[in-house]
Amino acid sequence: MSLTTKAAVLRTADGPFVIEDIVLDPLGPEDLLVRVAGTGMCHTDLSVRDPGFAAALLPAVLGHEGSGVVTAVGNEVTDFAVGDHVVMSFDSCGDCALCRGGDPAYCENFLESNLSARRRDGRPGATGSDGTAVNSRWFAQSSYAGFAVATRRNAVKVDPALPLELLGPLGCGLQTGAGVVFNEMNLLPGQSIAVFGAGTVGLAAVMAAKIAGATEIVVVDPQPGRLDMAVELGATRVHSDSLEFVTRIVGGEPGVDHTLDTTSVPVVMAAAVQVLAPRGGAVLVGGGAGALTIHPPQLAGRRLTYVLEGSAVPQEFIPVLLRHWRDGRFPFDKLIRTYPLSEINQAEADSLSGATIKPVLIPESV
Repeated sequence: MSLTTKAAVLRTADGPFVIEDIVLDPLGPEDLLVRVAGTGMCHTDLSVRDPGFAAALLPAVLGHEGSGVVTAVGNEVTDFAVGDHVVMSFDSCGDCALCRGGDPAYCENFLESNLSARRRDGRPGATGSDGTAVNSRWFAQSSYAGFAVATRRNAVKVDPALPLELLGPLGCGLQTGAGVVFNEMNLLPGQSIAVFGAGTVGLAAVMAAKIAGATEIVVVDPQPGRLDMAVELGATRVHSDSLEFVTRIVGGEPGVDHTLDTTSVPVVMAAAVQVLAPRGGAVLVGGGAGALTIHPPQLAGRRLTYVLEGSAVPQEFIPVLLRHWRDGRFPFDKLIRTYPLSEINQAEADSLSGATIKPVLIPESV
């Protein structure tokens, strides 16, 4: 059975999001229909404004940090029921060797399942108000809408007592930053970390590093307000310029054990390598187009990697983050500002300007 819902549709790379009715395709056998309570705006969504990416993807409904209530399930779904509260995360096939080995963030079908914005069989998933196809399976959810179609692989049950409308960012940005610290770096008590970029991902890493027992947490970002937030969340030192930080290390200050770059800016990524102590490791997560050029000797005794989704298994990791939040150790709600879905263009502007760290969009009607 098809369903009509309000959605924010992006039709051109340089155009606004437009709220319009779309008709969702009937559920597949492993699908869930979710009434969206809230969805975070992530910079990965805004990457679709790149003209080359847009040409292959648009028109589309974006949004991949959704949370909501299950209202229907496919005929092969047995582990979710109508009424369940869920956070929607990234999708994975469940069948490849990496998925079977417990590594779904590196699923062999990750790009097809998440970044095509289509079903795996190539169908777009929805029809727009003008009768044309609209791609509505971005990260298997497209949650800038009143209703989203998810799958049993990318949904995570959460306690109905929690503030559901605020939980969506756990599905990507918060999971990525905290997951890098806990799952990839395996940061130990007494170690040091430098985080480049104090957006949602970087600040999630700051909170996770404090939980893990880091004795030094350095944050680099040009925006004073974000540096203030970093200090509030656990940073022990802040810099507004990556070159200033590099100069201190070159001048004789000890390097750091771990670094995280969230910016994809070439000079900043290079700095994340330059400030490493011997046997230190740098993790890159930024989704931008910047390229890193490095001389191999700079990596002598050091590690460099690129991480997806915090190397997390969402069904296991999101409950861990919620436990830390309940204990007052992962106050991610301090990063959030809510907007009605109809104000999505203002939320985008505020995100790009840095006025809001994590916009969360609330559907007014379905």
